[in-house]
Amino acid sequence: MKITYLGHSAFILEDGDFKAVIDPFISGNPMSNINVDEITGLTHIFVTHGHGDHLGDTIKLAKNNDALIISNAEITNYLKSLGLRTHSMHIGGRYKFDFGTVKLTPALHGSAIQTEEGTVYGGNPCGFVIEVNSKKVYHLGDTGLTMDMKLVEIENIDAALVPIGGNFTMDIDDAIRAIDFIKPKLAIPMHYDTFPVIKADPKEFEKKNKTCKTLIMSIGETFEL
Repeated sequence: MKITYLGHSAFILEDGDFKAVIDPFISGNPMSNINVDEITGLTHIFVTHGHGDHLGDTIKLAKNNDALIISNAEITNYLKSLGLRTHSMHIGGRYKFDFGTVKLTPALHGSAIQTEEGTVYGGNPCGFVIEVNSKKVYHLGDTGLTMDMKLVEIENIDAALVPIGGNFTMDIDDAIRAIDFIKPKLAIPMHYDTFPVIKADPKEFEKKNKTCKTLIMSIGETFEL
């Protein structure tokens, strides 16, 4: 599986005919110069929660690529009302798709969607355990540290995409505790430096992480798992 970092919490996962983006906050990301119109061939879009820096370019990408959006029922109901293709799930749910298996995990955060008509309830925020061809990627979403992460250890995660920026999510020290709970083979820090309030040093995370390997990815960089 190929993993490409698009900045903030956005990643592209690719394996064969499967090409998915997670939390595509791209055109509004001040740290990124990636052109959202150049992202093509998407089959799926994963959305952890409704905040603008995660829902991001979902609507445009879904329309441009006719991609299937996977998220909680409240977010998918909203997006379905806009004429987009969706698949609804909820926390603890696991479903087998044609590309592999997806499980939703708890995340401690909010999920409101801001629209021109006002605020839309975005349901419970989540993380995703995505398995494709026996490789498992765990995107934690925006979350604080929780003991529920200990349960994910049994999934034998190959790569954990973990927020480290603090303020809205775990900081570095709590992210280290989370990785100790999850015990993945690889940890990739995310959700840092995009805004001043979430400034964090991924090298500090790497130094403190004694559980597994750490990969610090640059925006636009691709890694093969």
